[in-house]
Amino acid sequence: MKDGAIDVLVRIAAEAAKLVAEVYATPFVVDFKGPSDPVTEADRRANDHIVERLTREFPGVPIVAEESEPEAFANFAASSEIFFVDPVDGTNEFIERNPEFVVMIGLLSGEAPTLGVMHAPALGVAWAGAVGRGAERVLADGTRSPIRVSDTPELSSARLVSSRSHRSARLDRALAAIGPREVYTKGSAGLKGTEVAEGAADAHVAPFYAGKRWDACAAEALIRAAGGHVTDAYGDPLDYRGAGLSNDRGLVATNGRIHDAILQKLAAHRGIA
Repeated sequence: MKDGAIDVLVRIAAEAAKLVAEVYATPFVVDFKGPSDPVTEADRRANDHIVERLTREFPGVPIVAEESEPEAFANFAASSEIFFVDPVDGTNEFIERNPEFVVMIGLLSGEAPTLGVMHAPALGVAWAGAVGRGAERVLADGTRSPIRVSDTPELSSARLVSSRSHRSARLDRALAAIGPREVYTKGSAGLKGTEVAEGAADAHVAPFYAGKRWDACAAEALIRAAGGHVTDAYGDPLDYRGAGLSNDRGLVATNGRIHDAILQKLAAHRGIA
């Protein structure tokens, strides 16, 4: 990947965020791709813009984007580098006029995410991370501040962030079994990732289903760049090149210090649930 790629991704995400904000300010129409799977003009416009800009800036790199037809990224797994794009992560929040939604662009290099950018149009803030070079928060005026995961060493002192829109008794039982000090909720998988990367949360735990690969790639890159760790709920790396695009083995993103302890608690819970 060329030098300065992260800055290019920041610019592209900002451009897409502007398009999303324009739709957000209107009485937009909600369509459905399937049951409980809404989509709006914001998703489509941002998707098209990001794909066009990435194709121009990084020719030959496949783009696995949520609103693109699967044929557009057929055989993506054969490439050494792959972009994963969620044009509006948190569409339910977008529809509900809740500002917790983000534009997400992540780059997979080899087997692991290495670059990640997220932009929250309604919050006026973005986040960018390059593994090995660090992570930062980017304000609307261009001000950049480095971010880092927390230093919390024990589960009993930990704050966990979890899903706001996809709650269930099964999820609540699994989170309670981990034994954190606090569990709070937030919309958008990407924003939950930023909470971990900035140290506001010590972990984001989705024990069962955790969306699609485009929900995870940018967030994983940001968290890893900020010093954290990400696996599935069984402790294995997310398989971005697998046959399916679903994170159906869950996701655990942490400050690294409490990662193994969370995995052990989840394994024990599965044994008795």
